[in-house]
Amino acid sequence: MFSSLKFLGLSVLCIGLFGCMSDAQFKEKLSKTLKENPKILTEAIEKNPVEVITAFQNAVKEAQSSMAKNRDDDEKKQLEDSFNNPLSPVIRSDETIRGPKDAPLTLVEYSDFECPFCARGFTTVMELLNKYGNKIRFVYKHLPLSFHEQAMMAAQYYEAVRLQSPEKAFKFHDTIYKDQRKLKNGEAFLKEVAKQVGADMKKVAKDFNSKEVLDRIESDQQEAAKFGMQGTPGFVLNGVPVRGAYPTSHFNNIVEELKKRGKLSL
Repeated sequence: MFSSLKFLGLSVLCIGLFGCMSDAQFKEKLSKTLKENPKILTEAIEKNPVEVITAFQNAVKEAQSSMAKNRDDDEKKQLEDSFNNPLSPVIRSDETIRGPKDAPLTLVEYSDFECPFCARGFTTVMELLNKYGNKIRFVYKHLPLSFHEQAMMAAQYYEAVRLQSPEKAFKFHDTIYKDQRKLKNGEAFLKEVAKQVGADMKKVAKDFNSKEVLDRIESDQQEAAKFGMQGTPGFVLNGVPVRGAYPTSHFNNIVEELKKRGKLSL
């Protein structure tokens, strides 16, 4: 912004308001002058509209470039920290794991069945499972967001189904994300999917509000919060956090970096 006012500074200098001073003193003097005499600025803009607009555009481009660089630097630093200090999600003794339990790659997701970005994350997860085959295991955890009306209910249905069969839970999970728009139909859709996957509906109704189901979801939410997962989806790949619906290539790059650092052998 200051660079966009160079022409104004020259004008002010020409009328003898400023003498020899440091940049800080100059900025302070200029700020005080403009506050006391705002017409100086408006007149300068009126007389030099093209220069002002051009200066503004250049300043915005410089600011955007600087912000993008700072963001990239922050992300690189955070990624470096995560390789050196990996996160450790809890893999419970009764965890429902998709893939070999001893796979060298572990992908944990904190997700919301109603979140549209999580539907995109579902596609990424499927691509990763297909790409790495028996080299990867996947664990689905819950982070239902309060502003998604059906999210908590969907999580409870998933857990009620999971108590009956991991395979049925996997099918329930996949169907919900593939037909996510039908969640607007609320519980009717969730019941329909539970029936489709072969769940015992009487047992689902019994377990839906059980302490076991609610405690498990709460445990997932607490772990997500501990890892700084404020939005969805959030992932942890071999200890490396990925906060957001990043493309498959981003996860592939993490895998390659883990291999390069000697932290993974495939």
